[in-house]
Amino acid sequence: MKTTQLALVAAFAVMAVASASAQQRTREAVEAEAVAAAHAPNQNVTRGSRGADPFTSTADPEAMYKQAVDTAHAPNQNVTRGSRGADPFTSQRDPAQVYREAMATAAAPDQNVTSGSRVNSKVISTMQNPVLQSAQGK
Repeated sequence: MKTTQLALVAAFAVMAVASASAQQRTREAVEAEAVAAAHAPNQNVTRGSRGADPFTSTADPEAMYKQAVDTAHAPNQNVTRGSRGADPFTSQRDPAQVYREAMATAAAPDQNVTSGSRVNSKVISTMQNPVLQSAQGK
């Protein structure tokens, strides 16, 4: 059998079972069910049209309370990062080495000359850096 034929047979079987169970109910039972449905408070209202469904929390109320209190007492709870200035900077390099490199760069005789600044010529420095000379002499 094809899949569609199997689905059709299954649908007919479900309809037969449903009609058999519907015939077993009494008239009084059907009438009582209809009256109960007519008196239901939200019978014609779709789910969610009168607000959200009641919420049942799965979290521990004591743990949630403790977390709320801790957050309320946090010193910087409403401060976004950077709103009170830059984050503290922690250098990863040796401060003495950084200082030596800065002094050597500042004392370089041709520090503001780029390779294209002299009529597209290549600048090759022949001058000695006094900071580097004094460091080599020590």
